[in-house]
Amino acid sequence: MLRAIYNALWWIVAPLAVLRLLIRSRKERGYREHIGERFGYSHGRLPEDNAPLIWVHAVSVGETRAAQPLIDALMKARPDARILLTHMTPSGRATGEQIFGDRVMRSYLPYDMPHAVRRFLRAWRPSLGLVMETEVWPTLIDECRRADVPLVLTNARMSARSYKRAAKFGSATKDVFGGFARVLAQSPADAERLTALGARNVAVLGNLKFDMNTPPELAARGHAWRAAIGTRAVWVAASTREGEEELVLQAFAALGVEGALLILVPRHPQRFNEVAALVEKAGLSLERRSTWAPDAKVASAAVAGGAVPAMPAGVNVLLGDSMGELGAYYAASDLAFIGGSLLPLGGQNLIEACAVGVPVLIGPHVFNFTQATTDAVAAGAAVQVQDPADLARALRELFGDKARRLAMGGAASAFAARHRGATARTVDVLMALLPELE
Repeated sequence: MLRAIYNALWWIVAPLAVLRLLIRSRKERGYREHIGERFGYSHGRLPEDNAPLIWVHAVSVGETRAAQPLIDALMKARPDARILLTHMTPSGRATGEQIFGDRVMRSYLPYDMPHAVRRFLRAWRPSLGLVMETEVWPTLIDECRRADVPLVLTNARMSARSYKRAAKFGSATKDVFGGFARVLAQSPADAERLTALGARNVAVLGNLKFDMNTPPELAARGHAWRAAIGTRAVWVAASTREGEEELVLQAFAALGVEGALLILVPRHPQRFNEVAALVEKAGLSLERRSTWAPDAKVASAAVAGGAVPAMPAGVNVLLGDSMGELGAYYAASDLAFIGGSLLPLGGQNLIEACAVGVPVLIGPHVFNFTQATTDAVAAGAAVQVQDPADLARALRELFGDKARRLAMGGAASAFAARHRGATARTVDVLMALLPELE
């Protein structure tokens, strides 16, 4: 009965979903492109051969970047296989194009309607499907099972809050989670909750995000920016969400560190102009990354020759209005605040900042990253704050204590290095599935 109601609701929701795409496309044009793919219509054709197709679904930017080490490892382990990368958002798709170019095929994942999913599976004929972290679509799971496509929930996580919601549906939830061929969990707590929801063949392999590396050229770009900025105290507020920038700006106003520069990086690109307006409304001087981009030569001259820094001294906020440069923003900063955590949004990934060796500050709402946050705080790599005033206090203390700041940066690097290896373990599991399908 629940499945019938679910499918019926999709017939009602689908037209509204298309309307929402068109509305959102007013700010981000990509939402009006490839709409047919969202109903399972493929824009391309597969070559007529027997090469296996590994399909990886990564919803948006964060999941796509987390999937990069895994996809690279799969290509190395099975050079004969093709990779299909699917997304739900234009920003995720753009990130996939930026990272992989034409090394992978790409599509949007269809809406969770039987006919749409069947068309998708018939068009692409995947040998193996991987969905990242929390992507649980009942019809997709059911149709993969019917089509004999092993579907693996990879880098799986299940927060206590999500577990309580899912458990309310009783046996229906167990049928859904039981449809995965394998579930590869980030932590023992995730594995325990997923098993209780009906998942079979559950293994704890760690978090793939620990295997993400900031490319050397990206780190060098950040260091060049920092040299052009000069010796000012610099902190980055990364992956901030709607309603959170005002809180970050409140903390900045209360900071009291002379000459400090805030690098503000909204999570969603369609909000860049909106956030710029908020900064200007707060009476702060704004520079945009898109119009300020000193190269290494400019930065070197500023350092070696004592020239005036390329960043004007009166600028208070650098808006990170670019895609795929978060590692560079971290490399240019003394401290990093991780967004999505001052409001009850679940937090964002702090691992990349740790890997760059930047001390981390994060708010109280981290239910999507509980284990990583708890471990980072315990390792001395991160400090959890409760509100804008607490954030300002923590920033002020760390800017005033260089020894502690450097110790936290070292602890952050060590914390990230200590937890690497999930990619290799995941590939070992997945390679065991592919031979049976050839």
